[in-house]
Amino acid sequence: MTGVEAQGHATEAGPELEPALTEALRMLAGTDILLVALDFDGTLSNVVDAPGSARAIPEARSAVLRLAALPRTRVALVSGRSLASLEHVAEVPDSILLVGSHGVEVRLDGPASLELDDAERRRVDALRRLLDDVAAPYEKVWVEEKPAGFALHTRLATPHDRERADQAALDALAGDDELAGLSVRRGKNVLEFSVRHETKGEAVKRLKDYTGATAALFAGDDVTDEDGFASLVPGDLGLKVGPGDTLAGFRVGEPREVASALHLLADLRG
Repeated sequence: MTGVEAQGHATEAGPELEPALTEALRMLAGTDILLVALDFDGTLSNVVDAPGSARAIPEARSAVLRLAALPRTRVALVSGRSLASLEHVAEVPDSILLVGSHGVEVRLDGPASLELDDAERRRVDALRRLLDDVAAPYEKVWVEEKPAGFALHTRLATPHDRERADQAALDALAGDDELAGLSVRRGKNVLEFSVRHETKGEAVKRLKDYTGATAALFAGDDVTDEDGFASLVPGDLGLKVGPGDTLAGFRVGEPREVASALHLLADLRG
């Protein structure tokens, strides 16, 4: 361990971490098989207006690659993005596990696949028509296609249009018997609808089982990441990025601090 002090830690990746988080990372680093599961947007990358242009900040990317190269350590990205979108923005090697669409799509140590049945495809088609109609009257409200559903994005809309578009979508959905029972998630300026019911919590549990992890770190910034925090057990570490109520045990302010925590974990585990 080089340059690691008991009272805190600062690396080239970012600011010093709180001593309690430093100590928790020290404890986590000693586990036999470690899973590091990370949200992408707002956690490894800064939030941007054009989702396709998001990239992990350099400090976070280098930390992820350092951890992935360590023995008995697996790194996974767990995102609400579609798997194709996550692969595009993350630009990581195949050794890093990927979970897209909140767990609907998974790329472990092999190719990913997702097959919808006929009934699910019909519901997806009906959902697309409904959301297109909802988005049409509002400037800068748009629909993103996902393998098992869609996301209604309102980040660039005015607060008034954002509220009206969200409510219009929920009202239209409530009045459509064919779409009853859809999974609906509210994130930061986005409503997500899916014909499959999966959460990041289920994804983290699946990753822990798959890797045989004896402990895990999960970091995320959005309300949908709370399912991931809820899935953690004693010995795991939850790291919330930014403001808001959370079940995570620790909090940092921005991706630079996430990068600093990941570099410290790599130092300690290495």
